[in-house]
Amino acid sequence: MINNLRKYGKPPYTVIVVHGGPGAGGEMAPVAREIAPDYGVLEPIQTASSIDGQIQELKTVLENSGEPPVILIGFSWGAWLSFIFAADYPELVKKLILIGSGPFEEKYAVEIQQIRLNRLSEEERAEIESLITILDNPMVEDKSSTFARFGALFSKADTYDPIKLESETIDFQADIFQSVWKEAAKLRSSGKLLKLGKHIKCPVTAIHGDYDSHPAEGVQKPLSAILKNFRFILLEKCGHKPWIESQAREEFFEILNGELR
Repeated sequence: MINNLRKYGKPPYTVIVVHGGPGAGGEMAPVAREIAPDYGVLEPIQTASSIDGQIQELKTVLENSGEPPVILIGFSWGAWLSFIFAADYPELVKKLILIGSGPFEEKYAVEIQQIRLNRLSEEERAEIESLITILDNPMVEDKSSTFARFGALFSKADTYDPIKLESETIDFQADIFQSVWKEAAKLRSSGKLLKLGKHIKCPVTAIHGDYDSHPAEGVQKPLSAILKNFRFILLEKCGHKPWIESQAREEFFEILNGELR
């Protein structure tokens, strides 16, 4: 597990940042570094190809290297993974911070793809179509570079006014994305994902950009109805990743540090 875990700051490690994708390990490094002067932070790289496998990976990291109960900061898919983890192991989590989470009910997800495509040029939309064909082709064995390009185009559509920041994603894992996302999508469409919120005991804060293609109300409304202790914060002029947004980055880290305190 050593190669799949980065540590920031000094022990005790009480904060864990959980990346998105699924399969986009390393992308939370800028967030981990920013908060590390005040907290011991762990950044696990999820490698399992099932939801339960990723939950167990996270539990192993937390129990072997962390100081539970911990604060989980989950981004995008990592927000869902952290949500599921806090429901499965409420005694190990003292706070949950969800950044740029996907919507928790299917009805809010139907327009995400179209919103993204509308923000891209005609050439980029055509490229997306060809990339989807490759990703759906079982005869293509290594899809990592295709997945990376696909992610880069959608990241562009999800961004409002970005600063120049080098990508720190270690390697886009297309196989992990396809197997885990298929399972996650079923969990949402069945209603089981949201119902897990009934088992979460800790305070939950969701931070969301108003330009994120994942609709804010798909996080705010369902979670407000299911969680006992929930706070929702909407950042203006902000896309999916608040820490790369020039007009929202400072406010994001102020809010994040306030939540950690």
